[in-house]
Amino acid sequence: MKNWLRKHPEVRTIRVAAADLNGQPRGKRIPTRFADKVVEDGTRFPMSVLNLDIWGEDIEDSPLVFESGDRDGVLKPTERGFTPMPWLSSATALLPIWMFREDGRPYEADPRQALRAVLDRYKARGLTPVVAVELEFFLIDDSGRNLQIPISPRSGKRRKAAETLSIRALDSFDSFFTDLYDACEEMDIPADTAISEAGLGQFEINLMHCDDALRAADDAWLFKMLVKGLARSHGFAASFMAKPYEDYAGSGLHTHFSVLDQDGNNIFDDGGPKGTDTLRHAVAGCLNAMADSTLVFAPHWNSYDRMVPGAHAPTGISWAYENRTAAIRIPSGNHKARRIEHRLAGGDVNPYLMLAAILGAALTGIEDGIEPPDPITGNAYALDLPQVPNTWGAAIDAFEQSEIIKRIYSEELIRNFILTKRQELHYMAELTPTERVEIYLDTV
Repeated sequence: MKNWLRKHPEVRTIRVAAADLNGQPRGKRIPTRFADKVVEDGTRFPMSVLNLDIWGEDIEDSPLVFESGDRDGVLKPTERGFTPMPWLSSATALLPIWMFREDGRPYEADPRQALRAVLDRYKARGLTPVVAVELEFFLIDDSGRNLQIPISPRSGKRRKAAETLSIRALDSFDSFFTDLYDACEEMDIPADTAISEAGLGQFEINLMHCDDALRAADDAWLFKMLVKGLARSHGFAASFMAKPYEDYAGSGLHTHFSVLDQDGNNIFDDGGPKGTDTLRHAVAGCLNAMADSTLVFAPHWNSYDRMVPGAHAPTGISWAYENRTAAIRIPSGNHKARRIEHRLAGGDVNPYLMLAAILGAALTGIEDGIEPPDPITGNAYALDLPQVPNTWGAAIDAFEQSEIIKRIYSEELIRNFILTKRQELHYMAELTPTERVEIYLDTV
């Protein structure tokens, strides 16, 4: 890590940052001449910092604050090392960090540590998840009273229409996307295909599959920071909030995953289109945990505006082969790449908590050897299916009362997340819809 800075003498300051429960980067700005100390010894800040609400406020009832004396955690660099921050005007590097206790044990309420704990369970069984994510986001002109699509730098026009898979829509913001892909190269984020989506000024970029789920979550977390920061340097906003426009579909964050055994074989591949028994067990685990883990996939007030029937977001708990109305889709294609697509999450999620929820749920199904119901056919919205919670409060209750969630996350993370969401629910209820959009637009 020290060598990276020596090879980049133009970098004069660094940021050290960890993801809190909302996925917000929390940390410090440090002059480069003091960076060696951070690399060697880490840094410190209160454990409560990873448990702030969406406004960055302390959680009022949290035992991490006054009850414990607001004690410090130890933050150490992740294996990612330094990465550039191309959206800033001055040369700057980010050093991702994660939290440990004073005695060196991982702090399990750190979202990245929560994902690590799930992956350790896979590793103990000789298994390795392979993960890819698809991130949807909006480009937005938020300079006026109402949100709207930005004026195209190429045409000087504002086209107020959804343009699904439109090359013209991509070309309208070609300079932004060119800079975005260049920045992804600098940051070693494996950005693949870009498309325009069904929402107003909505786009999707896929990140390539990765056999290190921690790195895949890092990529998604960094990508969200990059897109939002780079958009501002182009004179508009980018947002991953679930649904900024009432009349258009919202943004999802779909996850594809398979699992390899110790010999590198895909344990979901049976040589045909259906997949193995293990695939079905993983599907069953995901379905069983879906209602209880909805709070992770829809963590904010605005999240539930997206999850309505017929709006390209699943509401019923079901699975299917090659059917995008189902919450769990088994894509067609080469059997060697047989995988599960989990479609419930919105773009506003914490990628670490999301992957922990998905992979943890799948592993419970594999461990228990449970069978899913029959796959559906046709329009899932038209079927009588068990439903995910349709309000934020109901999702908080389901998460709090769940036995499955206790198999995925630590007791402390569960407690902290519930306290955070109950506090946010209370204060969000006092705001107008416009005020809520102002909060979510730049944060999530």
